[in-house]
Amino acid sequence: MRARWITSACLCLFAVVANARATNVVIATVDNAQMLQMQQLAPVFEKAHPDIKVRWVTLTEHDLRRDVALDITTQGEQFDIVTIGMYETPLWARRGWLRPIRPDARYDEADLLAPIRAGLSYRGMLYGAPFYGESSILMYRSDLLRKAGLSMPAQPTWSEVARFAARLNDPAHGVHGICLRGKPGWGENMALVTTMVNAFGGQWFDMDWKPQLLSRPWRRAVDLYVALLRRYGPRDATERNYNGNLTLFEQGHCAMWVGASVGAGFVSDPKLSKVADEVGFAPAPVEVTARGSHWLWAWALAIPADIGARQAAAAHTFIAWATSPAYVQLVAQRFGWDLVPSGTRSSTYANAHFQAVAPWARLEMQAIESADPNDATLPRSPYTGVQLVEIPQFQTIGNRTGRQISLAVRGQISVAQALAAAQADAQREMLLGGYP
Repeated sequence: MRARWITSACLCLFAVVANARATNVVIATVDNAQMLQMQQLAPVFEKAHPDIKVRWVTLTEHDLRRDVALDITTQGEQFDIVTIGMYETPLWARRGWLRPIRPDARYDEADLLAPIRAGLSYRGMLYGAPFYGESSILMYRSDLLRKAGLSMPAQPTWSEVARFAARLNDPAHGVHGICLRGKPGWGENMALVTTMVNAFGGQWFDMDWKPQLLSRPWRRAVDLYVALLRRYGPRDATERNYNGNLTLFEQGHCAMWVGASVGAGFVSDPKLSKVADEVGFAPAPVEVTARGSHWLWAWALAIPADIGARQAAAAHTFIAWATSPAYVQLVAQRFGWDLVPSGTRSSTYANAHFQAVAPWARLEMQAIESADPNDATLPRSPYTGVQLVEIPQFQTIGNRTGRQISLAVRGQISVAQALAAAQADAQREMLLGGYP
C-alpha cells in the first residue's frame, strides 16, 4: 500500500514538473465562428506538442482591436499571439512591433493568395499568417426573390438592391428587406460604408490628403445606407456587426445581406441555417464604378516583438499549425468542407471536395483577387486600402465617422450633420498627424 502511494505521488510530482516546464501561449482572438473552431481543435495541437499549452482571450471585434492595440503599443506582454488584420499588420511591422513570420518549407507560403499575402507583408516579409481571408458579397434568399417575381442580376447595383429591399421587406412575417453592418467602428459599419462610397465614385482623401466627406459621392452613399437600414433593416441595426447579421440571416430574417464572404459557408450549412437550401450569391453591389466596391480583409495571427524567445518559438509553432494546409484538412474532417477557413490558400479552392459544397467559392476567390488596395477609388487617391486607409490616423477617424453615421441611422441627427461632424473630425486628426 505504501509503495503504491509513493508511486502515485511520484507520478503526480512528475506531472506537475512536466506541466511547469510547458510553455503557456496566450492568444487574443475575435469571437467569430472560425476562431471558435480553432479553440475546439486546440487539444489536437496540444496533444502533438505536449510542451505547449494554449490559453485563450476571446473578444468582440471592437474590444479585440482596442485591447490588442493597447497591449502592443504599451508593450504590455499580455498576449503571445494576437489576431490582427490587413490594417494593423503593415503599420505595426513598419514600427517594429511585430516579429516576422518565418514558416518552414512545409508551410508552402507560395500557396497563399497573392492579395492576402501582400496585405499581411512588409518589405516582402510576412508579418501576419492568414487564418482566413474574405471579401464582401451579396447573399440573398432565392425563394423570396422568386415569390416577388425578381431575378438577381449577375452584377447588381446599389440602386437595384434598394428597389429589391423595398419589394422584399416583410415585417409582418419577420423578414427584413436587407441586413447591413450597423455597429459603429472603422472595421464595423465603416467597412461597408467605405465600399459604398467607393462604388459611388468617392474617396476618403484627395491627393492633397484633404478629407472628402462633404463630397457628393459620400452624401449619396450615406443617404442610401441610412435609408436602407431605417426603412428595411432591423430595428437594432446599429447594434449588429458581422455576427449579429449572420444570426439574423441564418434564422430567416434577412432577404438580403451584403457582408463578409466568409459567412457564406454558415448560411448554407443546414446544421446551422434554417434557410440553407434557399441561399443565392452575387457580387457586392456597384454603382458609378466597380472599383473598390468590395473589400479585402484577412484575420491573421501575429507575434508581438517584445515577447521572449521561448514564447516566440512556441507561438511560431502554433501559428504554423493553425494556418497550414493540414489544418484546413482537419477542419474539413471535423466540421465539413463547407466550414473550412477559406480566403487564404489556392489549394483550398482547387480542392474538389470544397468545390462540391461551396457554390460561392469561385465568387469569393474572384472578389479577393480583384480587390486592389492600390487602386480602390475612381479618383486618384494617395492611400493604400479598399475599405480602410493605411495610415495611423484612420482608426480614430473611422471610428468617429462610424459613430456619427450610426446616430443618423438612429434618427438622432441628419446625414448632413453626421458628415459635417465627421469631416471636421477628420480635418483635425489629419492636422494633428502632420498632414497639410
